[in-house]
Amino acid sequence: MLTLRYEVLDVRPGQRLLDFGCGRGRHALEALRRGAAVTALDADRAELVEAAGWLVAMMAEDKQTADHGGQGHAVQADGSALPFADGMFERVVAAEVLEHVGDDAAVMSELARVLAPGGRVAVTVPRWFPERVNWALSEEYHNTPGGHVRIYRRHQLHRLLRRAGLTPYASHHAHALHSPYWWLKCAVGVKRDDHPLVRAYHRLLVWDMTAANPLTRWTEGALNPLVGKSLVVYARKP
Repeated sequence: MLTLRYEVLDVRPGQRLLDFGCGRGRHALEALRRGAAVTALDADRAELVEAAGWLVAMMAEDKQTADHGGQGHAVQADGSALPFADGMFERVVAAEVLEHVGDDAAVMSELARVLAPGGRVAVTVPRWFPERVNWALSEEYHNTPGGHVRIYRRHQLHRLLRRAGLTPYASHHAHALHSPYWWLKCAVGVKRDDHPLVRAYHRLLVWDMTAANPLTRWTEGALNPLVGKSLVVYARKP
């Protein structure tokens, strides 16, 4: 399930790309398929080990990755002090990360530092309205270790990027079908994965992701501007 659009970020073979807060590596793997030299970074060792395993498997077995020359490795590090030289990466991805960190300005400054002049960054965060509904329905959703500590409006994210020396150039919303799923989970209990309605909706989402049915793809595309769960902003470094 990809949140950003790689053609808007303009990922090309051979580019050095940092996937910051990579989790299990979904965005790193797509960049790898497109031939990028990927560094997947996360502070969570368990998720990073899983992402590293997928990177190794992709390089060994995926024909598209081999044809495009994709390379990748994983690094465990803290976002407030990245272990990289200035301007090391042509592309940076920070997907669904900034809402978790205490000092988002410090993290964004570090991401801008390691981005090469002329490079591009894609930042995704939960959209204000769907996220506000989640917070209203469930204290447990956000008031938990590692949970969400803030909600962004578009102008706030733009301001954060500009203060780091970056210039936003495009944006969109994603994952409209996921907003009702999380509203449902917050209403019945965020840990109630066994609830019949939650299980049924989850099956729908899994089917949508695996089948890529034109009807659900069209429906989500139409609903994204209204209730897309994620806000995606792209920015350049002068």
